[in-house]
Amino acid sequence: MSTVALEPLLHNHHRENPKFRSKSKMTKRYYLNYSYKLHSSGGSFCNFRPPTLHAIRACSANAAAVDISESAQVLFNENFPLKRTEKVEGKISIRLDHGKDEKWKLTVGCNLEGKWVLHWGVNYMDDIGSEWDQPPIEMRPPGSVPVKDYAIETPLKKLSSTVEGGTLHEVHIDFYSPSEIAAINFVLKVDEETGAWYQHRGRDFMVPLVDCLVEDANAIGGKKGFGIWPGSFKQLSGMFLKPDESNYKDQDLINESRTPNQQNRRLEGFHEEHPIIKEVPYQNSVTAVVRKCPETSKNLLRIETDLPGDAIVHWGVCRNDKNKKWEIPSAPHPPDTKVFKKKKALQTLLKKKENGKAWEEFRIDEEFVGFLFVLKINETTWLNCMGSDFYIPLPKYETRKKSESTVEKEKTTESVQEIPPTEYTKGIINEIRNLVTDISSEKKRKTKSKEAQESILQEIEKLAAEAYSIFRSSIPTFTEESVLESERLKPPGKICSGTGSGFEILCQGFNWESHKSGKWYMELKDKAEELSSLGFTVVWLPPPTESVSPEGYMPKDLYNLNSRYGNIDQLKILVKRFHEVGLRVLGDAVLNHRCAHYQNQNGVWNLFGGRLNWDDRAIVADDPHFQGRGNKSSGDNFHAAPNIDHSQDFVRKDIKEWLCWLRKEIGYDGWRLDFVRGFWGGYVKDYLDASEPYFAVGEYWDSLSYTYGEMDLNQDAHRQRIVDWINATNGAAGAFDVTTKGILHSALERCEYWRLTDQKGKPPGVVGWWPSRAVTFIENHDTGSTQGHWRFPGGKEMQGYAYILTHPGTPAVFYDHIFSHYRSEIVALISLRNRNKIHCRSTVKITKAEKDVYAAIIDDKVAMKIGPGSYEPPTGSQNWSSSLEGKDYKVWEVS
Repeated sequence: MSTVALEPLLHNHHRENPKFRSKSKMTKRYYLNYSYKLHSSGGSFCNFRPPTLHAIRACSANAAAVDISESAQVLFNENFPLKRTEKVEGKISIRLDHGKDEKWKLTVGCNLEGKWVLHWGVNYMDDIGSEWDQPPIEMRPPGSVPVKDYAIETPLKKLSSTVEGGTLHEVHIDFYSPSEIAAINFVLKVDEETGAWYQHRGRDFMVPLVDCLVEDANAIGGKKGFGIWPGSFKQLSGMFLKPDESNYKDQDLINESRTPNQQNRRLEGFHEEHPIIKEVPYQNSVTAVVRKCPETSKNLLRIETDLPGDAIVHWGVCRNDKNKKWEIPSAPHPPDTKVFKKKKALQTLLKKKENGKAWEEFRIDEEFVGFLFVLKINETTWLNCMGSDFYIPLPKYETRKKSESTVEKEKTTESVQEIPPTEYTKGIINEIRNLVTDISSEKKRKTKSKEAQESILQEIEKLAAEAYSIFRSSIPTFTEESVLESERLKPPGKICSGTGSGFEILCQGFNWESHKSGKWYMELKDKAEELSSLGFTVVWLPPPTESVSPEGYMPKDLYNLNSRYGNIDQLKILVKRFHEVGLRVLGDAVLNHRCAHYQNQNGVWNLFGGRLNWDDRAIVADDPHFQGRGNKSSGDNFHAAPNIDHSQDFVRKDIKEWLCWLRKEIGYDGWRLDFVRGFWGGYVKDYLDASEPYFAVGEYWDSLSYTYGEMDLNQDAHRQRIVDWINATNGAAGAFDVTTKGILHSALERCEYWRLTDQKGKPPGVVGWWPSRAVTFIENHDTGSTQGHWRFPGGKEMQGYAYILTHPGTPAVFYDHIFSHYRSEIVALISLRNRNKIHCRSTVKITKAEKDVYAAIIDDKVAMKIGPGSYEPPTGSQNWSSSLEGKDYKVWEVS
């Protein structure tokens, strides 16, 4: 049995401009109705893993202490974080009081804890409609902050003394009536917590200061000329009030019924309270400890948690760690254990300890290899591990008694036999990481030659390639029927987060002009099946956020995903469609810089709005244009917008949560990271560890080495900078191989194909040093398209693709080239790459690199040449047959 993580009810969105009132984009009302759902937990902020079973890594650094018998050997001990929410009921209080003369006071309060903010605006008498405007300055309470040109945000003050059930937070708005103001509109939000917005029946609260002439407008304040009705603010996701079954007329119809000169009745005071439900996040944990029973061959599993109330373990065991099929073990079972629904699982009530924690011990026969479970805390709430069941591996042991001689013999191999598989692989990984760290160490660089560093790096790649071949050979083969269902190459499972399977072929799904139609997402959706059929495995989409520049690379409000390419709903539809046809999707994340919403007292744009309302502490101190109060930049500055200081804890926390939200809310599978030259790769590692992408690639683009305008032959310094950045990410991300693109430029443009080999006979770009992290390309939206900053030599594009689509690394194909006269040739090269299973770690033997020709043999299966010169693959044990040929390129396969 497995549990399925349903879509959570709470979505955190930035509030959009209320001036937008297009009826075609009005959304339906939503209410907070609690329903059966599963809460996922794990080491990261959000749940985005598919609902399949998988083992848990036993590598927790802060495992909770659990009482264990000294005589029992601990084989597995890990603490898993649990993230859950509880609902707290409260009230929003709205009161209108009449003071002296014509002065009035509107009080809005809430009796729940939190940093509450009133997001509000007004309607003026000469513009009684759905749009908000900012109130006059004298009407704004202290501490108010303007939001663009349409609203004000005012924090609610916590009262110093309260009574039980009374208001904890309040804000007062003073005004005179009659005045030029016709209505006050507002919503409540919880700042710096969940970012949730609290509305009235899914719409704004509106306090009319003139009488509504539509009697059935559902006024809920004073019935004699004053009420509160729902405005027509665009629907937002988030947390809302309890459901109300009343039907409401559109506010635009109400506005049409008004006559400006019509006599209004006198404004009257009132006091109303409205119930709300707030979801409060809590952090708990569960610890699993496996030890060997000293008397028997059974495995003893102890589960302990600090969850409050009666916690139930919903559990089963499995005999196979591949499919992990649930079954019920034979009795005896722990006390308070019941069979769940037709013997599909068992449910055990955990015992309570004096310290409030709950625990139970399970004795499992050695015939079972795994223990599966989820936690149930009430009839509607279950906790699992990031979308999957918790899976605890159970080691197997010999049951027979060993003779004394056997025992003595086994002591020599005891350390190897008793190391759990996860610990063994962890040790190997650490050894490799130590080698990589050794290369990048400043101290070691002074003592080791570049040749030694290169040798170590190449040895790591060789080991990885060998391990990868073993992994590939262990994958079960498909039946003939299953192969016929889909002729496309099916890549194996993910090797490690951020680097994919090794068989990716990337399609850049846009160009510099794609935003102009305003509906790019829907246009690309219609091409999804076509792109999949061409052999691509990953599609890179443009930046999704609100941006000062229409192309998306000057982001402003990161949580506002309504861009020039389409709105958030269209983006979700597009990603879903790509997934349906078997394509992964990369989001373009611009993390280096962000455009501000407001000016400071000096008129400098360095104060941010939206959900991530940072101040100037989020900007690096050495950016001369934006007066940042952060630390100095860890990279190069981008002078068109404030450069973000990633050394700040609150900045990194917010970015990690945003990336996880994108993974969960939109369904992105990974990232293309913009301008990573601007900040340290170690921060990128932090972001990737949190969001766990399937694939990630950074844009580290700087100039190659030139002497008097001519490119230098040796570009090791250039590719070293890219490799250093990759290494700073701990190898969690790849990088675009700008070195290879630049060398191809000179080689093809000047007919200098001898440039395509380095001093050791290897490819001269990043692909020659670290091929599994090199994303090769010849053109993108910056270098080509209508920008043309560094356009590939004209008429020679297919030579470039013949190179990158036959060589190791991960090749990327530009959108403009796919839908051009190059299409058929590119598709043929992709098909050849897939047919011969060329991957990111394939081996290259350069057989010729002269003035007019370059030739190489890849994996001893594919031979290729580019350039006008002649070349034929060597004859011998292999028979070569020509497969593809075009202008100045040719490719052969072993027949």
